[in-house]
Amino acid sequence: MSEATGPITHARVLKIALPIVLSNATVPILGAVDTGVVGQLGEAAPIGAVGVGAVILSTIYWVFGFLRMGTTGLAAQARGAGDEAETGALLMRGLILAGGAGLFFILAQALVFWGAFALAPASAEVEGLARQYLEIRIWGAPATIALYAVTGWLIAMEKTRSVFLLQIWMNGLNILLDLWFVLGLGWGIEGVAIATLIAEWSGLALGLWFCGAAFAGDQWHDWARIFDRARLKRMMAVNGDIMVRSVLLTVSFTTFLFIGAKFGDVTLAANQVLLQFIEITAFALDGFAFSAEALVGGAVGARDPQALRRAVVVSGQWCFGFSLALAVGFWLGGGALIDLMAKAPEVQAAARHYLIWVLLLPVVSMATYMLDGIYIGATWTRDMRIAMMQAVAVYAVSLGILVPAMGNHGLWLALVVLNLARAVTLGRRYPRLASAVA
Repeated sequence: MSEATGPITHARVLKIALPIVLSNATVPILGAVDTGVVGQLGEAAPIGAVGVGAVILSTIYWVFGFLRMGTTGLAAQARGAGDEAETGALLMRGLILAGGAGLFFILAQALVFWGAFALAPASAEVEGLARQYLEIRIWGAPATIALYAVTGWLIAMEKTRSVFLLQIWMNGLNILLDLWFVLGLGWGIEGVAIATLIAEWSGLALGLWFCGAAFAGDQWHDWARIFDRARLKRMMAVNGDIMVRSVLLTVSFTTFLFIGAKFGDVTLAANQVLLQFIEITAFALDGFAFSAEALVGGAVGARDPQALRRAVVVSGQWCFGFSLALAVGFWLGGGALIDLMAKAPEVQAAARHYLIWVLLLPVVSMATYMLDGIYIGATWTRDMRIAMMQAVAVYAVSLGILVPAMGNHGLWLALVVLNLARAVTLGRRYPRLASAVA
């Protein structure tokens, strides 16, 4: 029995999931330090410029999130099938795609920045500083996009401890360089950008070192395999489906924010505070979705239906346990967390008024996270895309009915409906997925 198709135990699931949970927990720290360091300059414009610049780049890079998920599913299947040459070729395809995309953004930066500021205009001072920040950060585009492929490959190989170490290295180095360049050398906003640029490229170098097994043989320069038309076509189909699904999900959350803004500044602020609870939920449950991606992908590649069932059950048990723990934690400590994030009494009161929906969402969303992981691992991305389209249609109808009838409560209930619809539309297709693995 190969390592990829070995026993799927609770310990194995936790070994994959917990490093991802810990890695995700480090993400908000960097943004807080960036803001805090720039805030020491004593001016508002640099803070706004870093925020605007970071949002522009994260939005651009987010489009390539499919590269992480698609690489995980395809590489896990190749590993399960014992096809080491294909695992290496998949990583190379991802790196080549990332390099090409990154080079495009570097060459087209003037047009990209013009479009970004046309959509989200800022004051002349903030825009000028943000352009300085972006003109440095954009040189990290190839590295940042390539890290999606590297991370996806490491998850497929069940090397999530390496993912955690990679995140710690990048965020830690970025923070240290922030302090040195901005507070020590007085480089201002350019220092923040240079610190991040160095962290991105050094992170890619470390990530590739962690992927050493992919470069151990000749597969990484087997160009006939890497550029094989059938394999490239499958990779593009998988990634295209995931990208459509992700765009629809983002549109759904953006719609939530836009509709919430119509209820006034206090309600908008309260919703924004409560959405941080949703982000915490995502950070926690992502680890078990990722474990499902890796283990389900391995089972599908090995054509092992028993391993598939075991991967789904064990990962699902832990995901459900964590979702219950989150719900209880939000129930017991939600008020204190709201008070920590918002100081305005009226925002605190409004957030507490709508807190009930945040208590429900971890448990309601648990099946959605797990099924996403299962479908990504199995690379049933066409069904995933169709299910998301159906769920978003249900969400749109829910918004049209519930918001006029219940106001902001209706908005939150519609978000619950969206997650239920995603679970139902994916769940009804699962028996067919399971029966196909034989």
